[in-house]
Amino acid sequence: MRTIALMAALLFARSVGAAEKCELLKKGYGPDGKAAVKLETVVAGLEVPWGIAFLPGGDALVTERPGRLRLVPALPKRKAGDATKLPLVATIAVDSDEEGGLLGIAVHPRFEQNRFFYLYMTVREGGRKSNRVERWRLAEDLGSARFDRRIVEDIPSAAYHDGGRIRFGPDGVLYVGTGDGREPDRSQDPGSLGGKVLRLSPDGELPRDNPVAGNALYVLGVRNTQGFDWSGGRFYVTDHGPSGELMRRGHDEVNLASPGANLGWPTIYGCQTHPGMVTPSLTWQTAVPPGGASFYTGTAIPDWRGSLLIGTLGSKHLHRVKFSASDPAVVELHEVYFQDQAGRLRDVVMGPDGAPYVTTSNCDGRGDCPRDRDKILRLLPSH
Repeated sequence: MRTIALMAALLFARSVGAAEKCELLKKGYGPDGKAAVKLETVVAGLEVPWGIAFLPGGDALVTERPGRLRLVPALPKRKAGDATKLPLVATIAVDSDEEGGLLGIAVHPRFEQNRFFYLYMTVREGGRKSNRVERWRLAEDLGSARFDRRIVEDIPSAAYHDGGRIRFGPDGVLYVGTGDGREPDRSQDPGSLGGKVLRLSPDGELPRDNPVAGNALYVLGVRNTQGFDWSGGRFYVTDHGPSGELMRRGHDEVNLASPGANLGWPTIYGCQTHPGMVTPSLTWQTAVPPGGASFYTGTAIPDWRGSLLIGTLGSKHLHRVKFSASDPAVVELHEVYFQDQAGRLRDVVMGPDGAPYVTTSNCDGRGDCPRDRDKILRLLPSH
């Protein structure tokens, strides 16, 4: 009965987007980008760098999926070089089979006072595999870190669809993107942590203003999100489309989601509609699928201000999406950059210098792993 009541409450969530606002690309990924931009290597020699989090002084923490947490000293304190020479802050026991491992990372908004950061990881305990978020404390000398507490645990895990992106929102609350763990019905079950964007206090408590009282969910109907960000108080979520489930393929998504929104998986996909469910703003018939996503807040490329930058994996490019000023659910334009130039792109994060930073994921078993392995790249104007 509780599940039925929760579902009834969520039906009142405001749906954003409709079929006429949904842009479906039936072929390809979009037009080539027109801005003069380039990628430069910051660090090479990494092994599947899944997430980056910048510290107040400009240094960055980067996760490697096998369980390594490294420190990248702030530029220009260092020159681009081999990641094996970077300080190793911690080695964490994780289950890194397939899509699991040490994944997302986020820094507490008051890091300078408490030195807390957060990690999303896949673990195996008692023969059971699951995902969880832990809080850690970084040493003053940046050379080590120690475990503080578990924030949320028992998030469903499987070989695929582990989610893993975590970020602090403008409200100072922690948001956690999870996958359906290869069981699509979890995404529509408010009682499951799988297939959701969760919203938790920095201590792991349930905020009183969550869409459903006593529940961590903020968005449901998610298949496997690895990217979300905010712009002008609005929350945008990318999601992976199906890869064979229910005889469906492709149709990765970019969505505008309000609190309590239902992104529709597995009930709808592509530009389909259903009462109480969000139809995406942008979807591709050919699988992309999207990695991390961040809004461009820099000044070096004025035309990009307010655009969502999305790393893509299978399609191996950076995607820029600009939304309409009159209707934030409508895509005004979108374009493709660096097609097949750097391989699989996993995370996209704005740095304190106003430049976007991108990680590659070419050594994850699905790409072509080069001799200098995976990298952190910085995007700059090329003129």
